Amino acid sequence: MQPQTEIFLRLPQILELLPIGRSTWWAWVKTGKAPAPLKVSAGVTCWRKSDVLAMIQRDAA
Repeated sequence: MQPQTEIFLRLPQILELLPIGRSTWWAWVKTGKAPAPLKVSAGVTCWRKSDVLAMIQRDAA
């Protein structure tokens, strides 16, 4: 069995999954509704795909 490879999403990819705007996403991050971002470098922020999908499933329930 092979180990799972973590997939990371940038904000434009997340916004393709959700019918919201950038400011709404960042407001959700600030309030804890959305997962915390990972700072890859000074200009690159991403999120774990598994965390984003878990949030979507949690909110759909």
